[in-house]
Amino acid sequence: MQLTASRSDTARGALPAAVLMGASLLSLVGATWDIQWHEDVGPDTFFTVPHLLLYAGAAIAGLVSLAVVLSTTAAQRAGRPIDPAVGGRPVRIFGGIFTAPVGYVVSGTGAALFLLYGLWDLWWHSLYGFDAVIDSPPHIGLLLSDMITSIGLVIVLAAGRANRWLAWGTLAAVAMLFTSSTITVLGLGQLPGPVRWTNAGTAFLAVLLLSLAWGFLGRKGVLGAAGIVLALQLAFWWFAPWAARAYADAVGLSVRDYLDGVPVTPALVPFCLVPVAALMAALSRVPVLAGGIAGVVIVVCAPLQVMWLYDAPGPDPTRLIATCVAGALLGLLGGYLGARFGAMLRLTSGVRDA
Repeated sequence: MQLTASRSDTARGALPAAVLMGASLLSLVGATWDIQWHEDVGPDTFFTVPHLLLYAGAAIAGLVSLAVVLSTTAAQRAGRPIDPAVGGRPVRIFGGIFTAPVGYVVSGTGAALFLLYGLWDLWWHSLYGFDAVIDSPPHIGLLLSDMITSIGLVIVLAAGRANRWLAWGTLAAVAMLFTSSTITVLGLGQLPGPVRWTNAGTAFLAVLLLSLAWGFLGRKGVLGAAGIVLALQLAFWWFAPWAARAYADAVGLSVRDYLDGVPVTPALVPFCLVPVAALMAALSRVPVLAGGIAGVVIVVCAPLQVMWLYDAPGPDPTRLIATCVAGALLGLLGGYLGARFGAMLRLTSGVRDA
């Protein structure tokens, strides 16, 4: 298989990458809106605008991934060179029937799973009439599938890092992946024991993805990713409650009368993420140690954030200590894995740095 890094091919590869990124952002907007709807209004049916945004994002991601897979397969069969900067190094799938960039294989798989879980969600709605909670079984599958698509987006953008737009787009994709993953982490709240696993899980993901950004683009990578997360958090802080109330007014429903006024998804993102990123950048020579310290900082700040937002009581000391231990261990693991994943991202195009 002939691989080459053509500047014109890389430029053409920016278009499907941009479409895939737009699709992922569309899904993130839909998910944030839908979760706020459940909090502010309550049960919903399948065919709501937030749901349609979610499924439109998955459909677009699936179609653009399929288009790249088919075009790459056609190029390989015609003996034309394949640029690994377009979505990553090509791999053969389905017994060699298709040849596809690895990033688009991952994003397409996530999109396909999302739509399959969407059929389950449609059946769930037809059986029960509506969803009253966000953590229904089909929703968990949808959230995990969306994470797979987002991981594919990170790989796709990282492969074209020679293009400055795609390099910084990678950090934006990492930020979107973390923002959406905080929703999935809520499922850890069902685990038993003294550890508050939602906080420990959030710390692990934050350290993992910030370390990945550092391994990919150095200190400016970790600070850039945290800054983009903050920008998303601020945007959704305004958008989520506004969209839920505007849509409720449009369809003639009323919001609940006991709302606390706190947007759900933005409140799940640690407020201390930018200082944590600065700490990790300062300790970038020892990413594993930086990850352990960052994990502790995040789990210590988490109950303070809840106390401030919801006027909640202080944390139980035993649970806090247990969660700090878990956060430190998971932070060490996240720092180790993230730095190596970031280095792997630099090799997705098959071109080593000079």
